[in-house]
Amino acid sequence: MRRFVPIFLFGFCLGALYLGMLLLGCATEASAADWPRFLGPSANGISSETGINKNWKQNPPTVLWKVDLTDDGYAGPAVAGNRVFIVDHQGNQDILRMLDVNTGQEKGRYSYDEPANKNYGFARCTPLIANGKIYTVSYSGTVLCLDMKSGKPAWTRNLVKEFGGRVIDWGYSWSMIIDDNKLIVQPGGPNAAVAALNPATGATIWAGGGSDKNGYATPVVATLNGKKQYIIFTAERLMGVDPANGRTIWSFPWKTGCDVNAATPIVMGNTILITTNYGHGSALVQVNGATTQQVWKNNIMSRFTTPLYIGGYCYVTTEANQLTCFDPKTGDTKWTQRGFGWGGLCAVDGAIIVCDGNSGDVVLFDADPTAYKELGRVKPLGGQSWTAPIVANGKLIVRNKKAIVALSLK
Repeated sequence: MRRFVPIFLFGFCLGALYLGMLLLGCATEASAADWPRFLGPSANGISSETGINKNWKQNPPTVLWKVDLTDDGYAGPAVAGNRVFIVDHQGNQDILRMLDVNTGQEKGRYSYDEPANKNYGFARCTPLIANGKIYTVSYSGTVLCLDMKSGKPAWTRNLVKEFGGRVIDWGYSWSMIIDDNKLIVQPGGPNAAVAALNPATGATIWAGGGSDKNGYATPVVATLNGKKQYIIFTAERLMGVDPANGRTIWSFPWKTGCDVNAATPIVMGNTILITTNYGHGSALVQVNGATTQQVWKNNIMSRFTTPLYIGGYCYVTTEANQLTCFDPKTGDTKWTQRGFGWGGLCAVDGAIIVCDGNSGDVVLFDADPTAYKELGRVKPLGGQSWTAPIVANGKLIVRNKKAIVALSLK
């Protein structure tokens, strides 16, 4: 059953639907301070906002609102205009919820069937907001496109039924991207490791990239050696595919225990940084046309957190429950700080915000490769918090397994 449910219900269904249209229409007023997709507007986890409060020790950020969640999971939030979008779950349905970014008041929701069994919660994806549409993917591979003005589905596709995709151990967990009027998804089916869909209609443009089992990492748009390509991290390898037809340009084998390649690759010139857990570590891969070469490999292991690349250095929480700064050109560690679980990071105004995945502490520290310099910490929710925080419209938005909260950064 699919339905759009506005929060304020009138006696007549038509009136309720009209209000839902108005509420969704507000979200189309986007701004440069939005966070409309996984890893933010520039796909690097870095906010362009400035002038935030960095004196957390004496003036910690205040909680603006808190909203309970029921999926017990890790789906990330996105922000467009004055709305926060997040996928929740109740019973046998996923729920795309829309919250007011200033108050947390729920302005609308859309529910659809998702009968997956609970496995570290349900949904994993961060909604993608683009061109007046909202795109999500469910644990079991339902891709949904919702029209923001009408509140109705524009189209849906099922990656398992239509592409022969396989629901891997922890479900479909990557988030979608849009590039050059193509919505990039990763079915993980026969000759459909990756596919491009028409974002307006859902029609298949191409499928390709071989038949690899799915990974968990979000695709990346890159230009290597003067050629544009999509970087895909499957369960078995890192590869570049041609945006025109999905053909594999190059590949680099990288198969881990449990087939978990989850952290999004980071492109630096003609090299790509990858990091995984399960005994594999991190590596820098040099791409030269159709060939690849490993530049270095080390034992820094991120279970699923995408490193933050800022100022020429990388920062990441590791399997060893520590925060690590390292040089991605050489793989050399610059410093480590113990006491951090597998939480995510984002950057704003020359500082980095990281969640301690174990305790739920949210910590602000300088983006400084010479030493760990903490600027303060708060605990708005507590408990296990693996999802990366985001910054939008002067607010820090954090979720754990039970709730989502917004704090003022001003």
